[in-house]
Amino acid sequence: MSREPADHLPTWRRVLVVVAHPDDESFGLGAVIDAFASQGAAVDILCFTQGEASTLGARPDLAVVRAEELRTAAQELGAASTILLGHPDGGLADCDADELRTHVAEAALEAGADALLTFDPLGITGHPDHIAATHAALAASEELDLPVLTWTLSSEVVEALRAETGAPFASSSNMGDIVVHVDREAQNRAIAKHASQAVPGSVLWRRLELQGDEEHLIWLRRPRIDPQSSASRQDGASSFST
Repeated sequence: MSREPADHLPTWRRVLVVVAHPDDESFGLGAVIDAFASQGAAVDILCFTQGEASTLGARPDLAVVRAEELRTAAQELGAASTILLGHPDGGLADCDADELRTHVAEAALEAGADALLTFDPLGITGHPDHIAATHAALAASEELDLPVLTWTLSSEVVEALRAETGAPFASSSNMGDIVVHVDREAQNRAIAKHASQAVPGSVLWRRLELQGDEEHLIWLRRPRIDPQSSASRQDGASSFST
């Protein structure tokens, strides 16, 4: 029997965000990161690559530019730290899976993370880098026994974007296990820091318009104690520790 989605985020102390590209944290997860930070969580961001293959190398300093954009965008979102790795953008799926898992596990241990936050396992647009980053987060979570929460889109938003753009948007859930109302002010400031990526006419703007003030998240790996149970709600942050 299906349940109504929760309307609040877990009250974790520290969250490790795992993404593929510097802009994923803002374009995709920005409002959720801001919401976690606003309720007192320390958020650390691990990014595997330095940007999209279509633009990297277009000028010699672009990797430096992307690193600075990630740093300043993360500040706008209230993140505590960022780690930017140099794996090949567009080729993350071909990297050694154990190496990617190790990166996540080491970052989670260093940060003292209670949980991981990443993209829908379908990659939102099916991008293989997004899928590989999520697989690495899941593998690390199983090693460390941590819950994993993933950002997704509602079926209505997915259907509208597919019809309007032809892009392969996808979602693993019709609704989401958690549906929260967010303030996009910090996310919009963070997006503005990614001047090399946030271009006019991008589907990003239409997606945000369709999402409105809602964000949908699904459990890829649930906490030991069900966050929708009465015990979890009463115990607060300790209910989500593992």
